[in-house]
Amino acid sequence: MTWTCPKCGKVFKNQNQNHFCMDAPQTIDAYIALFPETIQIHLKKVYETIRTALPEVEERISWRMPTFWKGHNIIHFAAFKNHYGIYPGDEAIVHFADQLKEYKTSKGAIQLPYDQPIPSALIAEIAKWCYETGHHH
Repeated sequence: MTWTCPKCGKVFKNQNQNHFCMDAPQTIDAYIALFPETIQIHLKKVYETIRTALPEVEERISWRMPTFWKGHNIIHFAAFKNHYGIYPGDEAIVHFADQLKEYKTSKGAIQLPYDQPIPSALIAEIAKWCYETGHHH
């Protein structure tokens, strides 16, 4: 059974699948602006944290997510209904497993709930590790 978004007409496997009805935003600031202020607060902090940790890399939208890039994708982040995600790749999840115990993780992804403090130092450390080791999403 498929589901068709009534707004944009895109067809999905899952009912009410999360997606962008419009074209993907072209900048990270434009991506952040798509969300309510309560979510923007988290996204802006994550953006600033990674930008400060990796000042020499490029910023772009890749896979419809804010992405930090230098010759390849280094790390992504994205907003969802109940959490925001950091996407450093599966090797980073394994490397930082002890520090990520309190968060839900999957292969290559960390889910961070909006109702918990933003772990800025950990996000910066993961971003730097991905950049320095070449392990990335």
